[in-house]
Amino acid sequence: MLSGRRLDLLDPSPMDIEIEDIAHGLARVARWNGQTVGEHAFSVAQHSVVVEEIVAHIQPDVAPRWRLAALLHDASEYVIGDMISPFKAALGVDYRTFETRLETAIHVRFGLPARTPPAIKRLIKQADRACAFFEATQLAGFSHAESLEFFGAPPIGYRLEIEPLPPSAAQARYVQRYALLSEAAGYRSAPQAFDTE
Repeated sequence: MLSGRRLDLLDPSPMDIEIEDIAHGLARVARWNGQTVGEHAFSVAQHSVVVEEIVAHIQPDVAPRWRLAALLHDASEYVIGDMISPFKAALGVDYRTFETRLETAIHVRFGLPARTPPAIKRLIKQADRACAFFEATQLAGFSHAESLEFFGAPPIGYRLEIEPLPPSAAQARYVQRYALLSEAAGYRSAPQAFDTE
């Protein structure tokens, strides 16, 4: 990693994970494999910031740690890239096991439960699909009807005009959101794991 950390991909240690490496990597990973309109790809970093925002729109009283979980929901992609769901399924259980190990290490590193509680996972997935709806219609050439069919309707009252950012701006925005959310969650420089209650 650019931080100088060496991450063992088969047995990732939380101590080898840095937010700057995550932000740097995600800002350079394109959603939709880069098959989008515009001067810049829509990065996973920018997508993650939007998903966190949608989570707060859907459930305004959600705790800061769960907003942080939303920001980090695709964090493993800083190492493994963004693969479309059908391809992940085709790779099978070994890929899922690998992804889960990495997600667990990321969560532990940033003070979250190793496994996201099911209700929070559903909330994040709802926000993720809402963001995908806007991405599909505005960037990836889907019609409104196609996006509704694949992703469902976005939350009532939420509007989004996507302007893909250059990598450096997406990276900076991701780190800023992390700093705000981790402070709101009461973390210090070395976050401690929360329980799931």
